[in-house]
Amino acid sequence: MLCSRFFGLFPWHPSCGNTPTPGGHSSRSLEAMDQAKPRVLVVDDDPLTRSLLSIALQSQAFEVIPAGDAGTALEHVRSEAPEIVILDLRLPGLDGMEALRKFKEIAPELPVVILTGYGDVPSAVEAMRLGAYDFLTKPVEPAKILVVVRRALKHQALGTELKELRRLGQRDALRWLMGRGQEIQQVIQQIKQVADSNFTILIQGETGTGKELVARSIHQLSARREKPFVALDCGAIPETLIESELFGYEKGAFTGADRRREGHFQLAQGGTLFLDEIVNLPFPTQAKLLRTLEERQVQVLGAKGPLPVDVRIIAAANVPMDGEIRTGRFRQDLYYRLNEFVIVVPPLRERVEDIVYLAERFLAEASMELQRPVRGISDEAVQVLLGYHWPGNVRELRNVIRRAVLLSSDLVEPAHLLPLPANSAEARPVEVSAFLPPGLPLREMARMAAAEAERRAIRQALRTARGNKSEAARILSTDFKTLHLKMRRYGIRPGELS
Repeated sequence: MLCSRFFGLFPWHPSCGNTPTPGGHSSRSLEAMDQAKPRVLVVDDDPLTRSLLSIALQSQAFEVIPAGDAGTALEHVRSEAPEIVILDLRLPGLDGMEALRKFKEIAPELPVVILTGYGDVPSAVEAMRLGAYDFLTKPVEPAKILVVVRRALKHQALGTELKELRRLGQRDALRWLMGRGQEIQQVIQQIKQVADSNFTILIQGETGTGKELVARSIHQLSARREKPFVALDCGAIPETLIESELFGYEKGAFTGADRRREGHFQLAQGGTLFLDEIVNLPFPTQAKLLRTLEERQVQVLGAKGPLPVDVRIIAAANVPMDGEIRTGRFRQDLYYRLNEFVIVVPPLRERVEDIVYLAERFLAEASMELQRPVRGISDEAVQVLLGYHWPGNVRELRNVIRRAVLLSSDLVEPAHLLPLPANSAEARPVEVSAFLPPGLPLREMARMAAAEAERRAIRQALRTARGNKSEAARILSTDFKTLHLKMRRYGIRPGELS
């Protein structure tokens, strides 16, 4: 009987009444495909294997293009443009390895999954070196082949998107670059609103949240986009050099000034000057910066007179500015001059719904950069990512994923995400796995995790504030009205936490 004879290759067949449930293999499969069916070229000289592969793929809405030899397959690649190829290494005539080379000559980005019934792992590894996406050894379960095909298509789509975004304007790329959550969408909306103005902008947010990305995005969307974007980290320049870096100097202005040097204001003429970590600017230099902003001219050290400048200023701070003003480290008048428009970039722990989205984007980038065929992130690793506090924010997430891609040869698993500084006082892990039912779609999992993390944060703030909502709002860096609305949404009563 067909089922028992080929049970080792595919342990199901429609005649057995054991057809797999669509999408039941993993909660990490691709979302619903476009109405056009993805085309899978199946290349195997065994008609039964081709038939069984076709049944498995067609049951999941794939269009199958069968081929019994490499020559026919090459014609299909040229004429049919399949989205993915499943290729047996052992073929009559032109073998699978040579066919793979020719596939890559015709379509370098075409994902190819190697299939062999001979356990020839060294050849399969060589095929991976030549650009194959993955390899599977027979017997292969249909659920496994479906998982690999879906992940290969997703990997290809992300790679294509990366290339497309390189030629897109910043306006189209912002959402892709920064995230999809409500909090970051508000930031994107502010970027679009202020970009075409000439406002001086203050960007506030913790280290690693992406303040320079916000600044560059504003520049790219502004009328100054064809002019320079110049960045200066105010905390990285010694106090004795910061003024010459900002304003420049003439030859002979001081001992050792053997040539003229343009400052950052001159270098950014007509464009945007981004002053990162501006709270580290020495107090005397703050007065000169204020004068430059008000008079729109710069006093170059050693020059006979001031030079006019046309520069938009975007400043960034990683600590609350009001505290710096109270302690006398930052001038209040300069603060008022800088904060014509304020953008607050939320920390990643308040954007839980963006964690998986950004992790998958970083994984696609790192896989291409490091040339590692990592296919995705396991559900267990997703739980770890969602439960971590991310004190280093988006920058830390990117670094963790890049390291995981380097360590992984297949899926990113929890072991590849370590060592995360879980014992750090700043890195308070939040356990989220307990309330996430198994089998949820990834986007729903992230949404539920975000809501649960927010609910727990509110309850903890209310406990700390002994039920005082005004104090809890201050702890959470939000306003009273927003806190009140969220408490109603989650059914939280302050009395029970006082």
